[in-house]
Amino acid sequence: MTYLGLDIGTSGVKAMLIDGEGNALGEANAPLTVSRPKAGFSEQDPAHWWDAVLKAVDALKDKHPQEVSRIRGIGLSGQMHGATLLDKDDKVIRPAILWNDVRSAQECREMEAELPSLRQIAGNIAMPGFTAPKILWVKKHEPDNYARIAKVLLPKDYVRLLLTGKYVSDMSDASGTLWLDVEYRGWSDDLLAVTGLTTENMPTLVEGSEGSGQLLGDLCKRWGITEAPVVAGGGGDNAASACGIGAVEPGTGFVSLGTSGVLFVSNDKFRPNTEGAVHAFCHAIPDTWHQMGVFLSATDSLNWFSKLVGQDASRISQAVAADFSGPGDEMFLPYLSGERTPHNNAAARGSFVGLSHLSDARTMGQAVMEGVAFAVRDCQRVLTDAGTKIDTLMAVGGGSKSDLWLEMIATNLGMAIDVPEDGDFGGAFGAARLGLIAATGADPKSVCTRPKIEKTIQPRADLKSAYDQNYARYRALYSGIEEARAQ
Repeated sequence: MTYLGLDIGTSGVKAMLIDGEGNALGEANAPLTVSRPKAGFSEQDPAHWWDAVLKAVDALKDKHPQEVSRIRGIGLSGQMHGATLLDKDDKVIRPAILWNDVRSAQECREMEAELPSLRQIAGNIAMPGFTAPKILWVKKHEPDNYARIAKVLLPKDYVRLLLTGKYVSDMSDASGTLWLDVEYRGWSDDLLAVTGLTTENMPTLVEGSEGSGQLLGDLCKRWGITEAPVVAGGGGDNAASACGIGAVEPGTGFVSLGTSGVLFVSNDKFRPNTEGAVHAFCHAIPDTWHQMGVFLSATDSLNWFSKLVGQDASRISQAVAADFSGPGDEMFLPYLSGERTPHNNAAARGSFVGLSHLSDARTMGQAVMEGVAFAVRDCQRVLTDAGTKIDTLMAVGGGSKSDLWLEMIATNLGMAIDVPEDGDFGGAFGAARLGLIAATGADPKSVCTRPKIEKTIQPRADLKSAYDQNYARYRALYSGIEEARAQ
């Protein structure tokens, strides 16, 4: 038997097929684009998600018809927080407002003022990225659209509706709506009431490793699947990636250096730290939670700088590695798109500090890489403040291909970072594993195992003191620059 994982990302949809042993059999991709009608706005047409799903699975079927015909479980992963609004006939009311849309900052303040216990219930600060404040924005600025709302679904759950005909979400993705009582794993009437909604407007909830419905017959026919597969609850992109990388036991985690950056750790219980802007969410498997420190510009910072100086990002990182002798004099604050952890400041902006006549593309590129390493350290600091200890850490994402970048991070965190052997252990793979669990009833922790490790990057004890000093400068710079901007 085989199992399919679908990852509905921001830039594309990925379909991955695995066998019963978890070995990858094939994959296919279909691209997506983002619409930015105004500054700070980020939207997508949900119909494009579905078109991309059909294209990706069609392509997979064309390449691997026999394997696709034996699919018995399907798992879903997806970009979190997106507000997909449906009317009573399941028609999309307006383009979905995405995770990186910051238009609802004022509505976040209004939510917290109206419900002082919001942070305690949700375990998270109201941030513009979350789903609930987006609905308040629609209520205020598009009242006719708000009046038509019958259901609010997250991106992957809209795809689920078209796959199964069911309104269902999973605990991990629902954690990012700001409507979930994360500790008790259920919708909160109080949180919903702040946005004028009730549980009638919400999908039902299942664990990510549980079944949520079966694939509709016409889709089974389209893809030549002989027996309708179960569709698992799945997970938000980071929780699904954790299932793919094997970060499901308490204390296991990963650092992701993608467009954005994430420091993720699994927990045996709910451990919020709203003062540090920590994301405290349910995991995609039962009786497990996780925390994330999230910063918005990781490899995006280096890509931005590479365009600025007209050099390829990989060439810059190679030049930095070739002449690296320790922390540089130049410093970079990577707040190009605002920041979540630890500042929760959508208006924050990036800065270079300490430039001189000796500064060039290499030294400034090093400052960018070190700024990202300090952002990871910020995340570790606030996770530690929440009482969390990270026992093991694995690297994922495009930035993890740079040993020097990982060494900078390892030195700042004071812990080793494992690098897995080549392979794709992201959201689509984790989703496929969840589909396997839902179909077979296997123990999630026996399926969501760690991949083989290619190498381990150790911290540099000889550079720790110098990085400690620069990190103290880095932390002080944010406050000083923000005070100057406010004047």
